[in-house]
Amino acid sequence: MIARILNSIFFKNAKGKAGRYVRNSAKLFDLAKDVVGKLQNVGIKGNLSEFQASVQLLIRMVRAYASGEYKGLPWKSLLSIVAVLIYFVSPIDLLPDFLPVIGITDDVALVVWLIKTLGDDVKKFSDWEKKEKTINIG
Repeated sequence: MIARILNSIFFKNAKGKAGRYVRNSAKLFDLAKDVVGKLQNVGIKGNLSEFQASVQLLIRMVRAYASGEYKGLPWKSLLSIVAVLIYFVSPIDLLPDFLPVIGITDDVALVVWLIKTLGDDVKKFSDWEKKEKTINIG
């Protein structure tokens, strides 16, 4: 399924847009807002809570990069994350979102694939995020 998604016209379109988004912090913040909105609209529950956590992690990565707080994200990884998030918010993709249950299957598969593919970058960001949130008392 991943090969079909990655080779689809829908994902190729998302990759084309990703290059424009990563050069514009305002577009990245807007994309993050759109992704949060879609997560809320989809109403992800139960077995998909891990998927939701993964998407939220990707959102935090994009926001940290766009704000200039996190500089450790390689360009290629950022492009991949943004392309996947653009694909996720698009209502028309390989499996259109208006199809109950099945419509989100391609989005879930793509996010799971991305998290596995970017394992090192995700770990580095998570470590950075934990360090940033830790309060050093003394």
